[in-house]
Amino acid sequence: MFEEEAEPEFEIFSALLFNALKAITFMFFISFAMINAPAEEGKIDPKAEMIITVTWPDNNPDDVDTYVMDPAGNIVWYNQREAGLMHLERDDRGMFKDVILLNNEEVTNPLNQETVAFRGLQDGEYVVNIVHYIANGAAPLPVEVKIEKLNPSVEVVFYQTLELRGTGDEVTAARFTLAGDEVENVTNTPRSLVEMTRTGGKGAGNGPGGNTQGGQIDAATGQVIQQ
Repeated sequence: MFEEEAEPEFEIFSALLFNALKAITFMFFISFAMINAPAEEGKIDPKAEMIITVTWPDNNPDDVDTYVMDPAGNIVWYNQREAGLMHLERDDRGMFKDVILLNNEEVTNPLNQETVAFRGLQDGEYVVNIVHYIANGAAPLPVEVKIEKLNPSVEVVFYQTLELRGTGDEVTAARFTLAGDEVENVTNTPRSLVEMTRTGGKGAGNGPGGNTQGGQIDAATGQVIQQ
């Protein structure tokens, strides 16, 4: 009878090539869809709106505490690690219990650092103090304080190295006012937060401390502007 006519080799090759191109196109489309859009330069999407970081020399045994008060009078400190929209992420006690487990071996963590995160912001004045809770020597202790506003882009509100001069020394690092997205009136006029946590009140106080020269702070130098 009739013999089946064989398909030309060219047509078979074309069909295979067409199917391969379809498969490659489909895979390219899936891969492209899974690529995240690049973030805008200078912008991040953190959980916190503002971060306060307090650090002192590595391997130093002194205990430094951070106190922050919000416009509503809430104060976050080591005994009240969450207050209002603020949270003390880590209470560092110098070298006390500064040990981590790494590969089943205990390793000393030399870093001395405390961090306070703001989950939201309120208009009004904030006060940031550092306190020399335990001093193990007579020499002044240098402490770096950095305040960063994270949204809509990172802005360093305050960054300066201060000195604590012994057990009980309390220094007002910075006071600043938030008005919407703007940070205004950055000063270091002393206000004791330790006194307020002890009495339960919301009044100002001049607790012990080396910060006796309060006033407006130059944003460029971090120094007090002489009146």
